[in-house]
Amino acid sequence: MSEKIDSEDSRLDWAKWAIVAVIVVAGVYANSYFSAESLLLRTIGLLVAAGAAGWLAAQTIKGRAFVNLCLEAKIEIRKVVWPTRQETTQTSIVVIIVIFIMALILWLLDWGLNGIISSIIG
Repeated sequence: MSEKIDSEDSRLDWAKWAIVAVIVVAGVYANSYFSAESLLLRTIGLLVAAGAAGWLAAQTIKGRAFVNLCLEAKIEIRKVVWPTRQETTQTSIVVIIVIFIMALILWLLDWGLNGIISSIIG
């Protein structure tokens, strides 16, 4: 029974995506058509259109998969062990020192090669 519902949903997905595309195009056109109107009103209109398009896109199979991916990513972010302030500071200092050392090495290499080429050219 669920396979039948999934196949019916997948057949209607193209229509849903077409409506989403129409909403997006209509929002872009309306934004340029009403360019003389207040920016606040145009922004609210675009947000409403984006919300409607997003809600409709979330009703498709790919849209549901994307929503599930976002929810799972939110769960995974909670599992991340974030560095402490001290670790972040120490790592940043090490990176800055390495950048300085590499810049110095490259500058010396450039200076040396420039001297060699200048002595060859004359």
